[in-house]
Amino acid sequence: MKLAFSTLGVPGLPLSDVLRLATAHGYHGVELRTHPEEPVHPDLTVAERADVAAAFKAAGVEILGLAGYTRVAAPGEDGPVLAELRALLDLARDLGAPYVRVFPGGGDGQSPQEADATAARRLGTAAEHAADRGVRILLETHDSHRTGAAAMRVLGLVGHRRVGALWDVMHTWLGGEQPSETFAALSPHLGYVQVKDIASADDATPLPLGTGVLPLAECVEVLSRHNWDGWLCWEYEKRWHEGAAPLPGLLDAGREHLARLLNDSA
Repeated sequence: MKLAFSTLGVPGLPLSDVLRLATAHGYHGVELRTHPEEPVHPDLTVAERADVAAAFKAAGVEILGLAGYTRVAAPGEDGPVLAELRALLDLARDLGAPYVRVFPGGGDGQSPQEADATAARRLGTAAEHAADRGVRILLETHDSHRTGAAAMRVLGLVGHRRVGALWDVMHTWLGGEQPSETFAALSPHLGYVQVKDIASADDATPLPLGTGVLPLAECVEVLSRHNWDGWLCWEYEKRWHEGAAPLPGLLDAGREHLARLLNDSA
């Protein structure tokens, strides 16, 4: 498996510094948080996009994916949601990123069936745009659909190879799912896995990998047992927890912890 980290852990950091951290600490790739306050977002010009792609290529670091904030199950008209998603897909194509992350975002009086149908309709519509651009849309296990079983309700309705799943290990754990259950649900559609650690179910402050309560060893074991050979991406949510320790000082230990888990599962 290859290792990446998310720029959510180093909010607003210039890409040159992000690449320096990746190469210095032995990470193969980076997940780019895609937001106007970050260096990478859909308003970049053609020339700026080319510069980003060239910088990653020169550093020998892969862009794992774009972590967008489109909420595909959210109530409202389809048009704005689809426009936002298409802009992310275009950006991913220009940067050479294989994946775009989206959230479910259901709620506000919707029934689960309504949220599922809304998300599936929008993802199905966007799937052809994704196919044309050589990019895959990944629905993260998050908010209204935090378990693998819930995400599969949507993905089963879509049934398109350009729409898959992103497994966030914190949310499936909070949803009461065992890693083996999550993998069984998502494995036909799994794009990559976001790993992290937290203090408890009531305290999501990010911690160094291996020092919290999340079942990282079990997750890596089930992935290895099934010969899954994708990406593990450390999503350290520093952006939402200003008091958390800075990510750069934790990157070596985090990589070493993941390497131990992979070695123990081999």
